[in-house]
Formats: sequence, C-alpha cells, structure tokens
Amino acid sequence: MALAPFEKLPPHDIEAEEAVVASILVDPEAIYHVAPILKPSDFFREKNGWVYEACLSLWSRDEAINQITVAHELARQERLEQAGGQSYLADIIRTLPTSLGAEFYAGLVKRDSTYRGLIHASTAIMGMAYEAPADVDTVFGRAEELLHRLRGGENFRDFVHISQLLQAYLDQDADELERRDLAAIRSGYSDLDTLLGGIKRSDLVIVGARPSVGKSSFALGIARNAAVVQKANVVFFSLEMSSEQLAVRLLSAESGVDSTRLRLGQQTELEERRVIRATGVLSEANIWFDDTPVLTAAELRAKARRIHGEKGVDLIIIDYLQLMAGEGANQRQENRVQEISHISRTLKGLARELDVPIIALAQLSRAIENRHPRTPMLSDLRDSGSIEQDADVVMFLSREDMYVTIEQWLQQNPQMPAEAYPKGVAQVHVAKHRNGPTGMVELRFRERLAKFEDWVLRANEDL
Repeated sequence: MALAPFEKLPPHDIEAEEAVVASILVDPEAIYHVAPILKPSDFFREKNGWVYEACLSLWSRDEAINQITVAHELARQERLEQAGGQSYLADIIRTLPTSLGAEFYAGLVKRDSTYRGLIHASTAIMGMAYEAPADVDTVFGRAEELLHRLRGGENFRDFVHISQLLQAYLDQDADELERRDLAAIRSGYSDLDTLLGGIKRSDLVIVGARPSVGKSSFALGIARNAAVVQKANVVFFSLEMSSEQLAVRLLSAESGVDSTRLRLGQQTELEERRVIRATGVLSEANIWFDDTPVLTAAELRAKARRIHGEKGVDLIIIDYLQLMAGEGANQRQENRVQEISHISRTLKGLARELDVPIIALAQLSRAIENRHPRTPMLSDLRDSGSIEQDADVVMFLSREDMYVTIEQWLQQNPQMPAEAYPKGVAQVHVAKHRNGPTGMVELRFRERLAKFEDWVLRANEDL
C-alpha cells in the first residue's frame, strides 16, 4: 500500500551522504570542493552530519583528516559510539567507489536537503494559512521570504580564478555581451550620466523634491530611457498615482501630445499617428507597474524578489518613500523617523541582495521655500533618519520658476533681460555621491508634457 504524501520519508540519499564523508576521509583535499556546498545540517542521517562536522572542525584547525583523527574528534565530542564507531568509518571507506566524485555527491545531498527545506517551508506556510490572520498580505510576504531564503541557500559564492572569468567573458554570446552594458543603468540625461557614471547596481539612489516639481516625471523618464534604450527590465512601485495615470504620462511624453488632450481624446489626426507610434515603442519596453497604495517594506521586498526571480529586474523605482510603512500597514512605529530609517535600510539591503539599483523618490520639507537661494540640502529630507547614511547617491530637483514669477525675477535681477528668466529650467543637485563627485546639472522641463529633457535636444516650441 502506497504511503500518503505526508507519511513518506522526506527526500534523502544515504549512499550519497556516505560517499561525501568517505571521499573526505580518503582524500582530505576533497573538503575544499565540498565545504562551500554543504553544511552539517544538510545531511539527512544525523551520524553522517556528525562525521562531516568533525571533518570541518579538523579542517578549521588545520589538522590532518583521516579515519583515525576523525574518530578522535568524534570521541572528543562524545559522539563516536552514536556514530557507529571506528567500524562505521571503515565500512563507508570500503564501499566508496571513487573519491573523484565528491563534488557530485555533495550536489545530490544539497538537492535533497533543499527538497526537505521546501517541505518544512510548505508546512509553515500551511500553518500560517490555517491561522487565517486578517492581513493576508503579511502571510504572502512571510511565505515568499521563506521560499526566497531557501532558494538563496542553494547558491554559494566561492573564489573564482581570473582565467575562469576571462574564459567566461570570451565565451559570451552577443546577447550576454549586450546584458553586460547594464552593469550601470543610464538615466538618459547625458550630463547627469557623465557626473554619476550611470546608476550602479546595488546602489540606493534618493531623488528628493518638493511637491509638483516633477520627481515622478523625472523617475518615469529614467524608467523609459532604461527600458527603451538599454532594454532594461524596470519595476515601478507607485504608492501615489495609479498605473493608468503613469501609463498616460509616459505616452504623453513619448508622443509629444498633451496628457489632458490624451485623456479627453481630443488629439488631431497627426497627433493620433504620433500616439500610435509612441504606443508601439512603449509596448516593447519591459516596464512593470505596481500601484498598491499602502505598501510595507516587507511586502515590497517580497514582490521585488518574486518578479526578479521571474523576469530578472535591472532597475527598481519607488514613488515615493514617505508613503511606505515600515512594519505593517496597521502597526506604525511610534517614531516616524525610526520607521523611515528602517525602510531605507531595507531598501539598501534589497538593492544589494538583488544586485539592482533602487531609485526611491522622497519628499523634501518646506524649509527650502523660505531659503534664498532655494538650493536643496540633505537636511531638507523629511523624516530623514538614516536616509542620507544608507543612500549611495542623493540628488535633488528644483525649479526656480515655481517660486518666482517673471516680474519678480526681473525685479531681483534688473541687469538681466527677460529672455534669461529660467522658464522650464530644472536643476538636478547631486548632494551625495558615495563613489564619485557631486555637482549640479540642468535639464529642460516641458511642463505641458511633464517631461524632462537634455538642453541639447531643445527645439523651438513652447515649454
């Protein structure tokens, strides 16, 4: 009679386990190939895990590894008799076919350990589901975190000789060579890319601005440029605007047709052709939107991990940081600064974990509006906490024409002609750059399209 699924023994391979430890006993050099793959807890039969742990202990002390020394180490740990004594060590050595396959045997043991981990994880997930908590998103987040940790345990990092790296480089096909170009994401704004050297993988980039300056449009421009020009996979988390609104903004910027006219369907025949052409361009771009309005740091991390595993993400954008919750939507921390600090640390950890750049938009305080000149500073970050510390790059957007009319500007600058009024001039202040210079670059802001552009692309048309 077949056993029910939960009555079966979990996946295991005793012969492979014995082959691993026997290989090390016969050829101590084998441990250099096995140690990066296996932990003692990966063994199903406990005594095999004990023997392996004894081998690791000897290795860490730079002592010889053989049948006798391992037996002494097991005796020192008061495990020799439980492990089967000297006779057990002699038996597994005698039945070992060859020590040349130690790494292969280790792979089999690791595979079964992973399957057992999946069983434990599914049991834990089932238990959470039976509890039926009110917040289902928290359960999804915890479940995905369990699975992600398990998946991460399959991979290990070890030393790689330069010859292997160079050979891998030479063996890359054209598609792989094209993907190498994504080591840094280009914003698409030439002066800014020159200053930053592109947006590096694992970097946390903070883009701060006062409301209505255009930080969402700036981020959409980077998303569009990365996805269309570099063929990058971009994920855009929008906690403020709906996905539909963002899509219309992108379409307006790409087609050059006012977004209001697009929403009302008032475009001309010529504009309609431009819209169709722009739709074709954007439809080919790999941009995914998530417009969940209340998103915790844990939920965002779980979602990012999932889509990264499915699609391979190159850039994550969050609009905007202060709308996120740190520890569950209904359990806010007493200190908002501590909560924002937790969020920024989580985002930095996620950037390193997934090896992708994360751009997080942030709101600036009103202090900038009462200062002359109105150059943003790091202290203007609202609920800043550790944002400045965690971020690799902090940049601010400002537009003088938001605060000063042309009449006021001429009064303040009587020696300047009216044509010099900074209409549509946006400044990007790079206030922190962990791995490079800081500075300021200027962009053109086309207000009717909510679009930022390089000044070199300026045409004779109204802003």
